[in-house]
Amino acid sequence: MGIWWLGGLVIVVAGGIVVVFNDLVSARNQVRAAWSDIDVQLTRRHDLVPQLISAVQGYADYERATLTTVTQLRSRAISAASMADKAQAEGELAQQIDRILALQERYPDLKASGNFLQLQKDLVGIEDHLQFARRFYNGAVRDLNNRIETFPSLFVARAMRFNTAEFYRQGNDQESPA
Repeated sequence: MGIWWLGGLVIVVAGGIVVVFNDLVSARNQVRAAWSDIDVQLTRRHDLVPQLISAVQGYADYERATLTTVTQLRSRAISAASMADKAQAEGELAQQIDRILALQERYPDLKASGNFLQLQKDLVGIEDHLQFARRFYNGAVRDLNNRIETFPSLFVARAMRFNTAEFYRQGNDQESPA
């Protein structure tokens, strides 16, 4: 009779480990998918930057330093190795893009340009999608990290070498983990 109890207990524990492992894998994949959503939006924005610079260049030749900075930040953001570096470069790039979009106030012809207005509309749409994607990503990271750090899943997470994920903080965000 005792061997049956022991066998049943082993099956229950093994089943629990499998369930927790699968939950951790699911949460990790959710984080990866959420990061992919951010990456898609960043790529869309990166693709629009040269068009925006081209549209503005003819109107604002003396703003060349801003346009050069945007080009350099775009390259830095694309080649960033870590998420923190990418987030910082993306924050700076967003600020510079805002500066370019503000040029329309100084150049009435630019404000009337259909190409510029369409690019502006596209960038605003991408920024909205990025904001949503960042919130979704950070929510997925929070869920994964909670699973990794709470009992009893922390034992499975440590044994299977699951690592906590890094939150996406752009620019001067003040959010910090406790």
